[in-house]
Amino acid sequence: MKKKIAMLLAACMIFSVTACGETASTGDAPAETKQEDAKEASPEAVGNGELTYASVVLGESYTDLNTTITVFNHRTDMDSDDYGGVTWKEYLAEFNKMYPGINVEITTDTNYADDALTHLQSGDYETIMMIPHIDKADLSNYFMPYGTLDEMSKLVNYASQWSYDGMCYGVPSTATAQGIVYNKKVFADAGVTELPKTPSEFIDALKKIKENTDAIPLYTNYAAGWTMGAWDVYIGVNATGDSEYINRKLAHTKDPFKDYGDDTHAYAVYKILYDAVSEGLIEDDYTTTDWEGSKGMLNNGEIGCMVLGSWSYPQMEAAGPNAADIGYMPFPITVNGKQYSISAPDYNFGINANATEEEKEAAMVFIKWMTEKSGFYYNEDGLPIVVGNTETKLAFDGVEFLEDEPAVEGEEDFINLLNSDSELNINSGGNTKIQQLVEHAANKDKSFDDIMKEWNDAWTDAQELNSIEVTE
Repeated sequence: MKKKIAMLLAACMIFSVTACGETASTGDAPAETKQEDAKEASPEAVGNGELTYASVVLGESYTDLNTTITVFNHRTDMDSDDYGGVTWKEYLAEFNKMYPGINVEITTDTNYADDALTHLQSGDYETIMMIPHIDKADLSNYFMPYGTLDEMSKLVNYASQWSYDGMCYGVPSTATAQGIVYNKKVFADAGVTELPKTPSEFIDALKKIKENTDAIPLYTNYAAGWTMGAWDVYIGVNATGDSEYINRKLAHTKDPFKDYGDDTHAYAVYKILYDAVSEGLIEDDYTTTDWEGSKGMLNNGEIGCMVLGSWSYPQMEAAGPNAADIGYMPFPITVNGKQYSISAPDYNFGINANATEEEKEAAMVFIKWMTEKSGFYYNEDGLPIVVGNTETKLAFDGVEFLEDEPAVEGEEDFINLLNSDSELNINSGGNTKIQQLVEHAANKDKSFDDIMKEWNDAWTDAQELNSIEVTE
């Protein structure tokens, strides 16, 4: 499954702003997609010399730069020569063919979500970071803007993810679907002939795996922490089929964790995990799970499935000799007869607002190269980042992809306020509540409905504290 990135780079350079996908020698790379000329996209920026994403023309801009920049990120697997995909070393070698004077130093961290915040709070942080969970109102304190949101939306998908007050501060490294990574052979050996589409069908499939194979049906990755917070992502589009739910409706919803009675919404998502734990369909000791080791375990058929975004798919393929056994299924919730998946950006590249001008220029060049020339998103089985590029190796037959609509103007901070005051931290590194759910399910000391009532009460109190209008 390893992909090389050399073959099409020369072809990519024919166009100053061309979105070349994976530059692989296998012939299965995405077709080139011409983009609007960067100089035309931002005439004001180019005219006054302001550094923006649109003002950079790869292969022409800042070619005489000689500087060193640092990049802090979460991709520890890409540091290893044994990684089955393209490594950081390989990407940097290709980048330096175009920009030999820019030295890029990579630092990775297995506890990135927490340590990135520590780096930011120290005031002394890397030139480029994957933007961690911070309040959008604080973006300009830490990161420089790439340009206006209107301008960036014409160039990259998901530009609104890390935007504030009309400015864009993040460029996605890749984009993902949200489902479940699984071992196809384990499911087949267990007698699961059709992929589950509802919570009850999914639990039944896990029971078959336990009864008919030696594999762990569902691996929680409890000990890693951040993997638990991944469950929050599924309560929006995947569980409601509504692209406005997370950013526009959740803040105003009364009791969002109630049972809707049709196996949809947040209640159905979290109950899947609670039921799997309480019925013994997970690892024997959830406190000793091993994130890095779990990749090889899934590849080798020791694990049936894990609830993770599609970014995990290529990592599981690369973790052993059984790449063909790895599959990716939609999350098992059906809304009015149809399944949905959120299409969302993974971590976004952010540029240190306090870096020197040369460092900012080099960082902007590197990020634009990673986005438009490296094929990173495609190599990682992701969804396209460059506007107009539709090539991807990932597809869910019959599943509709939706992107979360941004918050209504003036309500951008509502979810952050509710998360803080309720301490539920939905979609913001909120792994603590999910870990506690696992603990209660395992210990059988608190019912699922009691937990959901506590979460509803906390949400209601936060709504009242912030005087947020509530609708049924």
